Amino acid sequence: MAIVATCLVSLLVCCGLAWWQWDRFTSANGTFQNLGYVLQWPLFGLFPAFMFWRIRQLRLKAAAEPREPAPETRVAEVPAPRPRPGAAEAPRTDEDEELAAYNRYLRELHARDQQAAE
Repeated sequence: MAIVATCLVSLLVCCGLAWWQWDRFTSANGTFQNLGYVLQWPLFGLFPAFMFWRIRQLRLKAAAEPREPAPETRVAEVPAPRPRPGAAEAPRTDEDEELAAYNRYLRELHARDQQAAE
């Protein structure tokens, strides 16, 4: 009931603002911008009623659809911890050759940056 009252109050207030803009448009200082507001304010006033209607329709549609059981949730695998810098690394056998070459290149660049910083 409160939502319906809010929609009605919104419509009344916005229609009042449209009337005020119409008075401004018909006055000597009125512009076409005021006429645009005359057309916009009623739409703003109808928007809460439209949203109430739309939400109600979506809820009725959701209630009418049969509920499917929730899919099983899978727990994501936690990646292995990264070794600390400077720790001895065991050679990996599952690494792609191209990836291994790229990692060696990155290590060389990092070593150059460290030497340049010193």
